[in-house]
Amino acid sequence: MIPARYQASRFPAKLMQDLEGKPVILRTYEATKKTGLFDEVYVVTDSDIIFELVVNNGGKAIMSKHEHESGSDRIAEAVEELDVDIVVNVQGDEPFIEKESLAKVLAVFKEDVNEEIDLASLMTPIVDWDEISNPNTVKVIVDGRNFALYFSRSPIPYPRDKGANPKYYKHKGIYAFRKRALLDFQRLPMLPLEASEKIEAIRFLEHGKKIKMVETEVTGIEIDTPEDLERARKVWR
Repeated sequence: MIPARYQASRFPAKLMQDLEGKPVILRTYEATKKTGLFDEVYVVTDSDIIFELVVNNGGKAIMSKHEHESGSDRIAEAVEELDVDIVVNVQGDEPFIEKESLAKVLAVFKEDVNEEIDLASLMTPIVDWDEISNPNTVKVIVDGRNFALYFSRSPIPYPRDKGANPKYYKHKGIYAFRKRALLDFQRLPMLPLEASEKIEAIRFLEHGKKIKMVETEVTGIEIDTPEDLERARKVWR
């Protein structure tokens, strides 16, 4: 499932911006299909423009019936009546999504015989302090088994002792959910931490859900700003 809002606070209509001949959302849809990992791939949107673009290019799309605060809420509505076990949320602004990272996230559930994990997501190491301190970069800290402890737009952990050499991880906005956890998410209220940080993954933590983080070295490019789009165009060329 690829949630796709037309409006975006930092970069309005970013999913419809041209990326070397095709809009960003169409590039993301095609890249997700190309992995061959999924029975079905849908774009889930509140926009007639995005819906028609995907369908007119041979893709599958679902129109949201209600307004939603987050992509996970949007997907939960779309899958409620579908007979599925695992649902993967691929962000619409990730046109460089690739098979290796998605396969790692899906593998988590094959190994989870006790069904301890509610959802899984990706993290990638970061070392540049500008990126670590950038509020547009969501950071995550994990326990010894790589279960998420917290997500933040602030640098976490805070480097009070720089000699401790802490590792910093960027959260990549790709989630794989058990369907029941996704439906729970839709029904659970937003609490103060999520409201403050504007990071939907925090809702799961605040309500006691377990998020397994998977490390990947593949960074890709998330298109959050016009500058990101220019970088993406150069890479695509």
